[in-house]
Amino acid sequence: MDQTKSEIRDGMQIDWDAPITMDDGVVMRADVFRPAGSGKYPVILTYGPYAKGLDFEEGYKSQWTRLIKAVPDTLKGSSNRYQNWELVDPEKWVPDGYAIVRVDSRGAGRSPGVIDSWSPREARDFYDCIEWAGSQPWSNGKVGLNGISYYAMNQWQVAALQPEHLAALCIWEGSSDYYRELCRHGGILCDFLGSWYNRQVLTVQNGVGERGARSKVTGDTIAGPDTLTDEQLRKNRADVDGEARRRPLIDDYYRARMPDFSKIKTPLLSAGNWGGQGLHPRGNFEGYLRAASKEKWLEVHGDTHFTHFYSNYGAGLQKQFFAHFLKGEQSGWDKQPKVSLNVRWPGEKFVLRAENEWPLARTQWTPYYLQPAGNGLAATPPQKDATLAYATTGDAYTFSTPPLSADLEITGPVAAKLWLSSDTTDADVFVALRVYDPQDKEVVFIGSNDPRTPVGLGWLRASQRKLDPQESKPYRPWHTHDEHQPLTPGVAVELDVEIWPTSIVVPKGYRIAFTVRGRDYEYDGTDAGVAHAPYPMKGVGPFTHTDPADRPAKIFGGSNTLHFAAGKMPYVLLPVIPAK
Repeated sequence: MDQTKSEIRDGMQIDWDAPITMDDGVVMRADVFRPAGSGKYPVILTYGPYAKGLDFEEGYKSQWTRLIKAVPDTLKGSSNRYQNWELVDPEKWVPDGYAIVRVDSRGAGRSPGVIDSWSPREARDFYDCIEWAGSQPWSNGKVGLNGISYYAMNQWQVAALQPEHLAALCIWEGSSDYYRELCRHGGILCDFLGSWYNRQVLTVQNGVGERGARSKVTGDTIAGPDTLTDEQLRKNRADVDGEARRRPLIDDYYRARMPDFSKIKTPLLSAGNWGGQGLHPRGNFEGYLRAASKEKWLEVHGDTHFTHFYSNYGAGLQKQFFAHFLKGEQSGWDKQPKVSLNVRWPGEKFVLRAENEWPLARTQWTPYYLQPAGNGLAATPPQKDATLAYATTGDAYTFSTPPLSADLEITGPVAAKLWLSSDTTDADVFVALRVYDPQDKEVVFIGSNDPRTPVGLGWLRASQRKLDPQESKPYRPWHTHDEHQPLTPGVAVELDVEIWPTSIVVPKGYRIAFTVRGRDYEYDGTDAGVAHAPYPMKGVGPFTHTDPADRPAKIFGGSNTLHFAAGKMPYVLLPVIPAK
């Protein structure tokens, strides 16, 4: 049955459900928005599972409400009829001479097949879609990829396949390590994958049909023309979250979903979010560093997961970048600094600063030692041996500096060195880098997925403490996650805990604090109460670690002990940036 329709609406030539045939014969469906009339245009393409026909405001009420409050300009210059979650607005890009192509990924939306998120099959489909778009009569042959999260993450994968027509990558808040950043933080199963898959993907699986939503523009069912039974739907999807639950160590399954960065040669802009702790920012930094692209840029910002993708600041960066690489225009991108950081201050203040590299070459890597007496945090190690035991179900310990005598900037990767024992054969360690104001109130930030995120977070399962000596750096340990090394109850082991990159200028009179505990960080135990929110927001959003099968109470519900001894004093290594 031919689903394709073509019409002119709102000044755009729109092809609904354009067919794209994959190498195995399965037909993906795409919506194409382009300038009316003849002409050849550069393409901005996305491929993902969130249903190209699902209206942003209808499908993501909480996020839409927060977006238009944070970025009122979103409502200007557009009817917003074509707004789609985490994608560019065609009404704001087509007039600039771009063709916008949105592809429903295999098994999702109006594309048939079996859903298998971030699989090699998906990457190959994405490749075929790029090559299709680059060879259409309305295309100038140059395809750029642009989008948030899923639409960013799979860019790393497809770029490594080197499609001929791929000319530029804008990877906006997109993780790049399927194991370490999405499935298992420090080896600990993250609850996010299962809740996300059921909430955002399966609700728009191809075949939901009449049981799902309809497009506000076309009136068509967004999840396919056919309505399948529950049993048929189950057969048409991989057990994505189940696979992560059953696979505690990195194996071929995970490796197949990790890109070969040495094969990524396409010019790229990697845009991260300091407040994205739990999913994306690590990937934006690591992907930027590891990609073999000769032309690559890093930008880091704050606020929600979507604010700056749509703000004049963020959209301006994207258009400047694509005008340079897809149109060959003198857009000023040749003057863009290689690294552009919106350095954070308390109170949601950000100061844009140009840099040349990451981490910053002038970083003063400074250890701050945990002090067992008085729970202090200081530049000198304690003088006496000690132990501090804590219940893994409680708040454990927070170590703090005195009020600072001068402003102090911390920008870069962070790491902690601990010596820890458990009363069982394993321990899950959760750490948080925190800041407190002179009134002893914690300084938190609007994060990508929670309005009260701390300055920095890290996680590690003690039995997966093994390091890769080639990949590890003092400020960014790299765990192999390829074997379990059980603990002997009561015997301390050395742990190197990675804390994802961060930025904060701690003002004079404020304190830096470091928390070690046996469960997820929480701001104060309360839910932020965001309207229409699909999950509680207590400080880490959906990135919790509570699966009882992965964290049985008999192993992880007891007591851990921090050990302090000569030459083995725990510390957190901070990237101090000297004032210019």
